[in-house]
Amino acid sequence: MDTIARDLAKYPLLVLDGAFGTELARRGFDTNDALWSAKALFEKPELVEAVHRDYYEAGADISTSASYQATVEGFEKKCFTREQAKELIVRSVRLVQQARDAFWQQKEKRVGRPQPLAAASVGPYGAYLADGSEYRGDYGASRAELADFHAERLAILVSAGPDILACETLPLLDEARAILDDLRRYPDAGAWISFSCKDAEHTCGGDAIADCARLLDKESQVAAIGVNCTAPQYVADLIRNIRAHTAKPVVVYPNTGETYDAVTKTWHGSPTPYHDFVRQWYEAGARLIGGCCRTTPDDIRGIAAFRANLQHG
Repeated sequence: MDTIARDLAKYPLLVLDGAFGTELARRGFDTNDALWSAKALFEKPELVEAVHRDYYEAGADISTSASYQATVEGFEKKCFTREQAKELIVRSVRLVQQARDAFWQQKEKRVGRPQPLAAASVGPYGAYLADGSEYRGDYGASRAELADFHAERLAILVSAGPDILACETLPLLDEARAILDDLRRYPDAGAWISFSCKDAEHTCGGDAIADCARLLDKESQVAAIGVNCTAPQYVADLIRNIRAHTAKPVVVYPNTGETYDAVTKTWHGSPTPYHDFVRQWYEAGARLIGGCCRTTPDDIRGIAAFRANLQHG
């Protein structure tokens, strides 16, 4: 749980990876499925590991597992048994750990960077619904119901031993609190909490990001607070709103500013030049920076280069 703080004591910035489903699709894998990138866990696990490895090679200090849309119920709908479904969720963490370990064996890659971490993605309830509701927050589910939904997968992911849990694209503060209700069963486990946001002040479900930061600041298992899969132009103000209410590190990994169509599972519009924002986010106070949907290893290389410039003055 102290890994993030330890690394930030030595380095000005930690670099996260970029989009996973985007990168699978770029390499010819069809992600147009209710399981999205999690489908690759049983169809192309070697490709999953290769994408993780490429992000580490690009300069990522943390790569996140392909479990965003992976649930026992989702795999059961694909005719896997309950035990097989659990094994696939564990596999998501094993693949990123294997990629991390293989990368770090190359001693020449270790210069100027911390030992990389393997994060386990905890996607929102909306990811399981596969209807885009993580960008609306209109679940109609109570905090207790959300805790019930997340409990089993969280237990499986914790058992796989990731360095940190990435609880991401959450549209609701209540969903973050539900996940933390579950996480208290594992007091040695740490997580970052990252919200999807619709503007410079609010999550997609309408919570004030300032309220989110203030409440999560009290949670000892929360290692960082931030936003992801959010349009880049809102992020600097979101960072400032978060920093006004917590001393915890701020994590950001926005998308490229395009709009997602949940029906066709496609993105539309023109991407925003990602590198234009990285300095702005750092100066606003973000200390973990990466990319979400539509970003690539090239974007992560740019963030790593920015970090290298910071280190060398």
